[in-house]
Amino acid sequence: MKKTLTVLMMLCLMASVVFAGGKKETATGTKGGTENVPGWTLNKDEPITFDWYLHFSWFARHWGDSEVSKYITEKTGVNINFVVPAGNEADKLNAMIAGDALPDILTIGWWEGQITEMKDAGLVYALDELADQYDPYFFKVIDNNKAGWYTYSDGHLYEYPNASFTPEAYAKFNGKLTSNETFLVRKDMYEAIGSPDMTTPEGFLAALRAAKAKFPKVNGQNLIPFGTNEFGDTGNSFLQSYLQHFLAISPEQNGKFIDANLGLTENPEYTRWLKMLRQANEEGLIATDMFVDKRSQIEEKAAQGRYFCMLYQNWDMQAAQMARYAEDPNTIYIAVEGPKNSKGDDHTLAGGGIAGWTTTLISKNCKDPARAIQFLTYLISEEGQMDTYFGIEGKHYAKDASGKPDLLPAIRELDSTDKNAQENDIGVQYTYWMLMDTAWSAQFGESYSPALEQPQLWTRPYVVSFAAYDGLTLEVGSDEALIYEEIQRRWGKVLPELIRASSDAEFDKIIADFNKFKKDKGVDKVIEAQTKLMDINKAKLGM
Repeated sequence: MKKTLTVLMMLCLMASVVFAGGKKETATGTKGGTENVPGWTLNKDEPITFDWYLHFSWFARHWGDSEVSKYITEKTGVNINFVVPAGNEADKLNAMIAGDALPDILTIGWWEGQITEMKDAGLVYALDELADQYDPYFFKVIDNNKAGWYTYSDGHLYEYPNASFTPEAYAKFNGKLTSNETFLVRKDMYEAIGSPDMTTPEGFLAALRAAKAKFPKVNGQNLIPFGTNEFGDTGNSFLQSYLQHFLAISPEQNGKFIDANLGLTENPEYTRWLKMLRQANEEGLIATDMFVDKRSQIEEKAAQGRYFCMLYQNWDMQAAQMARYAEDPNTIYIAVEGPKNSKGDDHTLAGGGIAGWTTTLISKNCKDPARAIQFLTYLISEEGQMDTYFGIEGKHYAKDASGKPDLLPAIRELDSTDKNAQENDIGVQYTYWMLMDTAWSAQFGESYSPALEQPQLWTRPYVVSFAAYDGLTLEVGSDEALIYEEIQRRWGKVLPELIRASSDAEFDKIIADFNKFKKDKGVDKVIEAQTKLMDINKAKLGM
């Protein structure tokens, strides 16, 4: 009798699990798409709201405010509630992972170690499995090279990138691609001091001195001779990788990959420029603000025109450039040749890589994974790209006789003069960039406003692909990853110390101590592990 009851209870439990599982998959009555019919077209009359996490605290847009987002919701039935961390991004994401509280959809920088952690812990869906079951049309719209790059070791695809450039895209758009990496000077100030050569440490330092002497104040506030990206726990990415690229220092030395956070302190080309910054700081040419300002504060000061020069990402300067142009076109920031190595080699500025910028994943907590993969299919498709880049035909853009789309003059004017207003009210030009395909939009040619054009076009001769060095993320929790993280944290403290050192002798001691620290911690193990990943990338790319 006991055995019989036990068996019956087990059968009942199994039946309830099967029923619950089936109920979860069909709870919303979501219709599946086919190879020829995208699933989102079959379910657009059933409203749904997804919580979409963006791993960027600076993101300030809301779905439903703009004409484009309202149009997409009306077309697909999908509404979005963006979830953005209020403080430290890593803390927010780690807390959600630990609490099994991931929202429906996530967009994260491809380099973040938590992505592998989420895959290994079974917290995110395999997109290919969702597509097989609910939307085979997905396989028609994705790029096989991008999908191949992101296929995980188990043979499944868990994430899909934005802003990804395949080798085919580089061949197709050779000479037309741009880089975000720019060295900028305020046009009127630069010309007023004689448009000096700033490619050498001596010339750079002399220009800072001249600018401060001639323009000590900007609208009653102190001039900031030099600015760059915000400092964080692991240093300053622009004073690491961007400066490395301006100095044409290859990430690969003797067949080994040398991470910008690990190996540059042993490179004399790099350290001579850090010594220049140390000297600049000693002379009062580096503002304390540089070490504490966050992105919003940096861009506010750029909009006020308080910087003489900046090593900065051009994309993030759009609002500031438009503010400067509106006040006085002669006060915008223009790109000029920046720091060079002692041989004067051309800059090697990073164009878009095959890894892209961010990747998007669907969590196992997703309230309707079928609708989620169908919505991703729509966004990745040409129709989704048209909607998020150009908006509504007749209202935001028109096609010429050849069928080429272009923004209407009023929309282009607004985008050129008030980027914030355009993104808040209209929403074109990849305001919603989560799955933007910038290689796709390159086919139409870029048309820049006068406030933005010069820095973009200036980068074209220097653009190179660093695809072989994308995605060298070490396995979370591995010895190599722990070593890397500890070295990064130490570097985050060392970099400001180097710039604030009281003498070159103190600078040299800090560098020597840091290099010894790296060696003692096992940096060679990290180099070996990342080199293996680099070699795998090269094999994927046929290099």
